[in-house]
Amino acid sequence: QVQLVESGGGLVQAGGSLRLSCAASGGTFSSYPMGWFRQAPGKEREYVARISRSGGIAYYTDSVKGRFTISRDNAKNTVYLQMNSLNPEDTAIYYCAARNRPNYSERSTYARTYEYDYWGQGTQVTVSS
Repeated sequence: QVQLVESGGGLVQAGGSLRLSCAASGGTFSSYPMGWFRQAPGKEREYVARISRSGGIAYYTDSVKGRFTISRDNAKNTVYLQMNSLNPEDTAIYYCAARNRPNYSERSTYARTYEYDYWGQGTQVTVSS
């Protein structure tokens, strides 16, 4: 069973930055494509970014392109989300997710929650105006 634990959330002013981390245990981290999602109050969980198993390919939702960067360190079993130029619309609980299935395509964005098998408990990000 894979366990994911997010950290790094907090309160930040608009224009500021945060770096989220997601530490994985209990599985073969380097074999999992990883994703970041977020959920704002009253809204559905939405895709933010995902990264390939090697870390060489990343995809982003349009609203965060140029501001957020997803990366991973397979030696540390950790995936990161560097968030810059934050604005109040980025306020949400941020979740990391791991996909553990035999079929995989580098060209797929895996932007749907049902495409992932393991989830962390989330970390709150609040951006004040």
